[in-house]
Amino acid sequence: MISMTLLGERENGGLRHELRAARMIWTREMIHLARDRTRAVMSLLQPFLFLLVLGVGLSRLLASVGGDSATGEAYLVFLFPGVLVMASQAPAISVGASIVWDRQSGFLREMLVAPVRRSTVLVGKCLGGATVAAVQGAVVLAAAGLVGVPYRPDLFVLLFAELLLASMAMTVTGAVVAVTIRRLTTFNTVLGVIVTPLLFLSGAMFPLAAMPAWMAALALVNPLTYVIDAMRRTVGVFVDDAGLAEPVSWAGWVPPVPLELGLVAGFVVVVLAVAAHRFSRTE
Repeated sequence: MISMTLLGERENGGLRHELRAARMIWTREMIHLARDRTRAVMSLLQPFLFLLVLGVGLSRLLASVGGDSATGEAYLVFLFPGVLVMASQAPAISVGASIVWDRQSGFLREMLVAPVRRSTVLVGKCLGGATVAAVQGAVVLAAAGLVGVPYRPDLFVLLFAELLLASMAMTVTGAVVAVTIRRLTTFNTVLGVIVTPLLFLSGAMFPLAAMPAWMAALALVNPLTYVIDAMRRTVGVFVDDAGLAEPVSWAGWVPPVPLELGLVAGFVVVVLAVAAHRFSRTE
């Protein structure tokens, strides 16, 4: 009876009903974030270690080799956007793990009997996961002053918007793997093989100009390359000397930031459509 009532509501509500269902799933992810504070705090340790231990160590090394302290300081500014994305990586890909886990526990089947499109369930989970990832990554913004990035509200709003897009790109990547692979152990292995190269080949830790030609070519087809470059160029507007921040270029032509973000948004739409199509067929 309840299903029939909800079915009638769906027929009458249409898009509004689907949006309401997606919002409820998004809210569920927010509640999980609020309740699991320990996991959120622990997942931030690694990016802070990268920024404050590895970053500082490498900046000192660059300063000693170059004989100029400004080079070391510039490297910390260069590294900062990559650390922001790194901080959001774990919560973003955990959405895929939650899909596999919900499937194994039977909870996903209970969600799918609801009178909403299966693509709505997937979109709600991805939006919720990306929001959680961006919020956790944004915590690293508190360390901006330690690496020479100014505390500017307008800068932080722009970085958060770009970080949300980066989180969505990683979330849909995890989701498309999750709807293809049914075993959690296999999912973790496959996703690790995919996500680690995505981060290393994004220019997060070293510039593309320092890569060999074959590695730079791979980096140019990596969506994270463009969103990190966009974040770095955004920071460069507010920092006078961002010496290591050479922008991404295609045969000498530097694509504008809106085009870079548009490419990442296109990647999100295509991968999400593939995941939704796969999700509707396999469950």
